[in-house]
Amino acid sequence: MRRFRVYVDTSVIGGCFDEVFTEDSKAFLDRARSGKIVILVSDIVIAELETAPPEVRNLLPGLPSDAVEFVPFTKEAEELRDAYIAAGVVGRTQIDDAAHVATATVSHADAIVSWNFRHIVRLDKIKAYNAVNLLHGYGILTILSPKEVVDHGSEDEEQV
Repeated sequence: MRRFRVYVDTSVIGGCFDEVFTEDSKAFLDRARSGKIVILVSDIVIAELETAPPEVRNLLPGLPSDAVEFVPFTKEAEELRDAYIAAGVVGRTQIDDAAHVATATVSHADAIVSWNFRHIVRLDKIKAYNAVNLLHGYGILTILSPKEVVDHGSEDEEQV
């Protein structure tokens, strides 16, 4: 069975140390540890982690090497990020949020996961990101919170 490639923004990693998000963030990372998914991280995530507390910074290096794939923020992703901003999906102050979505899109991620309900995981934003993606020749990007990716004990269907 093919493993899903899932881009994560920094909120998912930091969520492991936030009482509201810890259970689902840790369960999401456990799916990577067990080989069910591959976590995609970009240089944007790496840069954001440089200013994070040590326990957050040290989380990714603690995962098995085959559980994490680096995807670069390319010129193509930069152009798509700028298209999101030009279309008004998010403002210039949310440039990194747009860059995460663009990098996930151009990297052909199966999904992007985030706890950012203001600028990424919100129905109107999801529809707007995907409208720009389609306009620029990309497919639909699945945008979820980690909660929708983790196994909640359902025996009736296979989980991601």
